[in-house]
Amino acid sequence: MDMKGDIEPNMVGISPRNLQAFASSSSLHGINHIFVYGCFSLRRALWLLAFLISLALLLFISTDRVQHYFDFPHITALEEVYVPFITFPVVTICNLNAFRLSHITRNDLFHAGEFLNFLDDQLKIVEPNKTEPHVLTTLLELSDFRKFKPEPFNMREFSQRTGHNLQEMLLHCRFRGKTCSADDFDIVYTRYGKCHSFNLGKSDKPLQMTIKGGTGNGLKLMLDAQQDDYLPVWAETEESTLEAGFKVQIHNQDEPPFMHQLGFGISPGFQTFVSCQKQQLIYLPPPWGVCIDQPKNLDYFDTYSITACRIECETRYVFENCNCRMMHMPGDAPMCTPSQYRNCADPALNFLTEKDSEYCLCKTPCNMTRFAKEFSMVKIPSKASAKYLASKYNKTEEYIRENILLMDIFFEALNFEKIEQKKAYLVASLLGDIGGQMGLFIGASILTIFEIIDYLYEGRSTSVGSLTSCASDTTP
Repeated sequence: MDMKGDIEPNMVGISPRNLQAFASSSSLHGINHIFVYGCFSLRRALWLLAFLISLALLLFISTDRVQHYFDFPHITALEEVYVPFITFPVVTICNLNAFRLSHITRNDLFHAGEFLNFLDDQLKIVEPNKTEPHVLTTLLELSDFRKFKPEPFNMREFSQRTGHNLQEMLLHCRFRGKTCSADDFDIVYTRYGKCHSFNLGKSDKPLQMTIKGGTGNGLKLMLDAQQDDYLPVWAETEESTLEAGFKVQIHNQDEPPFMHQLGFGISPGFQTFVSCQKQQLIYLPPPWGVCIDQPKNLDYFDTYSITACRIECETRYVFENCNCRMMHMPGDAPMCTPSQYRNCADPALNFLTEKDSEYCLCKTPCNMTRFAKEFSMVKIPSKASAKYLASKYNKTEEYIRENILLMDIFFEALNFEKIEQKKAYLVASLLGDIGGQMGLFIGASILTIFEIIDYLYEGRSTSVGSLTSCASDTTP
């Protein structure tokens, strides 16, 4: 009697209680040729080998896809977005000379003479033989402290009074073709002392917008560097400058200026064209990126930014080491005295900037704005205009050449770049890749997995078929 012939016709209607029955009805490819009734043959061995090789390839490729997913790859997408108008950025300008010589008083020299490198610890002029005659005369007069009674001194007040006045430096101002003035600027304090910001966005000044791109549709300034009022330089210090001109930073309204690291220089004798493009940066949080999705709250700034975090960190570091704060730092701690500036605050800040990178870990926010810039320059004044400018501003031609500069800041076009990090490999992609490999190698799907689970749960048969060879069929 042929048992195989009797059983196989009834195989369709029975529940899969043994491996042969499961193999004959499963959607998993290949196993119906392996687990069959009868003797183990070369044909079954070849099918078994093919199935194991396919299964091994499936596991290898699936493992690679899973590892790739947990590498959390990302891509960067760039999109240009055209808009009807753009908010004009903040333009902060600082004269590279922090304090005007003509505005220093005897009380200033008594308290800050050593800080400015004018006097030694005995209140004597440091380099009288290297000083220009008119400067030496001024210093000799101011350093006569006989019968002098010192008055209180404050670094913020000193900077405000002796710093360059924008009303005197600003010779010409136009925004979008309309006249502007020093009243459109706000005073801010940086490591360069008293500086001035245009379009800061304070409540009493509405934000300025740009509705066209190109030159003439932004901010155009003519500035006087006032080099005749620069402090004499006898040695390189934090408060002295070897350059002439201005430091400029273009930044967002929510971001405080960080001039000494992020500003760029403009020089007398040139017209500098600054073509800007706004960039909106969107980063991915961990594990795909390194930005912080929910930035920590800052003590002195409403909006988190890298520069705001950095300023707060520097403020905390200087206070911890010197028990005071510098004039550009926020808070209500006591203002550093000139001697604290010279002996503690400046060295501490330099050490923090150059060496202690672990103290200030200001992470990048996941959404931020910056301004890409392109520069071009032409020389001014021309030979034809030098005499005209000298006559107009009641200066000599030499003064005009050494002090006057022009700056034109504008948007290149009425658009902004949206630079966004996106996840490169999602769960759907992972499942699609694994599913595709399962279909390619073993013809399986999600339902096939449920079939196997169902078989393992329901199968109670102890007769799983034999893979051993036999001599012949048994006949009763």
